[in-house]
Amino acid sequence: MALWQLEAGGGRRLARGPAGEGPQELLAASLTIDALLAVPDALATELRGPSAGPVPPGARIVAPVGGQEVWAAGVTYTRSRDARVLESGTPDPYERVYQAERPELFLKAAPGRVRGPGEPVGIREDSGWDVPEPELAVVADSAGHIVGYLNGNDMSSRSIEGENPLYLPQAKIYAGSCAVGPCLATPDEVPGLASLLISLRVVRDGTEIVSDTVKVADLHRSPDDLVRWLFRALDFPVGVVLLTGTAIVPPPDFTLRTGDEVIIATTGLGELRNVIEAVGPPAEGG
Repeated sequence: MALWQLEAGGGRRLARGPAGEGPQELLAASLTIDALLAVPDALATELRGPSAGPVPPGARIVAPVGGQEVWAAGVTYTRSRDARVLESGTPDPYERVYQAERPELFLKAAPGRVRGPGEPVGIREDSGWDVPEPELAVVADSAGHIVGYLNGNDMSSRSIEGENPLYLPQAKIYAGSCAVGPCLATPDEVPGLASLLISLRVVRDGTEIVSDTVKVADLHRSPDDLVRWLFRALDFPVGVVLLTGTAIVPPPDFTLRTGDEVIIATTGLGELRNVIEAVGPPAEGG
């Protein structure tokens, strides 16, 4: 079963329904995602509990997050390592972190800054090379147990990060740089992780211009290991979302444009669709 979050009747409500079919039944009005992730096993218990009625007509699906931070892992696939070396011309830090015991982890989005299905995602006006990064996102409760999975989009400026690896926060963290959804699928809803496929499509003016697929089995680090490192010196009282890295790298001559539609899908997790908008001022002298 999957957890959905809706805008309905002027407020937010939680609902349940299969990831491939959409929300079908409301959960109790008092429930929040924060409450379900604060207490171990609460999410699974409530999803098995009584229904509060059918989903009302006109309800809008929004990102299935509340007060959770979104973190991200980098250089977790061979293709990601190779792409970072290409864009920066500096192989050493990327090769070293790929081989190291300690992973690269960084804060991607603070609570309230995550975009959901159907909402725009951003490319920076002062960047000349921008890509979506489709990723498997895991949701951990306050005890560090993985309780669900999401589609994630780690929007990135390859030109800014390529100029200097220390610019990574500016390349990765800006308005509209993170989207997740459409639902939070529990482990019983999702096939074995090794069998999952993540796909990316980019549609421009009605024509598909990028299409690629990657196996989650190619992930260099396990999601459980990444979560353990994240919780090593941090606590997350209402849980956390962690993007586990990308292996889909569009060709070097590709960059996103405003109006492009980015479509990310993972086996058993539904489909996340977002249209590109430009954010911020252009580069000085541009």
